[in-house]
Amino acid sequence: MAAAETTTAGTEVPSEGGAGFPPFRSETYPAQLFWLAVTFTFLFVVLWRVATPRIAGVIAARKGRISGDIGEAEQHRRDAEAALASYNSALTVARDSARGLGENNRKRIAAEAERAKAEADALAREAAGVAEARISTVRVEAKDKLTKAAEEVAAAIVARLTGDTVSADEAAAAVRSAAGS
Repeated sequence: MAAAETTTAGTEVPSEGGAGFPPFRSETYPAQLFWLAVTFTFLFVVLWRVATPRIAGVIAARKGRISGDIGEAEQHRRDAEAALASYNSALTVARDSARGLGENNRKRIAAEAERAKAEADALAREAAGVAEARISTVRVEAKDKLTKAAEEVAAAIVARLTGDTVSADEAAAAVRSAAGS
């Protein structure tokens, strides 16, 4: 290889005329201002004629929907209040009815209990009367039997102790005199 040759290649673009960034060159200001005015006017007309009516339509539709929703919500609130009032009045009527039924049932049950108690008392009095009559009959019979037994025992005691026989009438008189004292 031969001696190293030096290269002087570069990446710069040679400039033809004044140096600097083209939008900053003062010679291009009038053209830039012209195209700025044309672009601004075009965008203004598009926004004015196309976008603004659409945006206004969307805003109006939203306002209408919001107003409708608020009106519907207000109607639902009134309906709910009416339903609540109806429910409360029905509940009050039901409570009063239940209270009346409960009171009637209490009165009916108390009357039935009173009637059953009266019937039970009458049956108890009747049973007590029958029992007292039976007891009195049994007492009289027992007294008679006891008296007879006492007479027989008295006659047997006298016969055993003294060896004499006593008549039934004498034994009865002795028992009566002993019972009277």
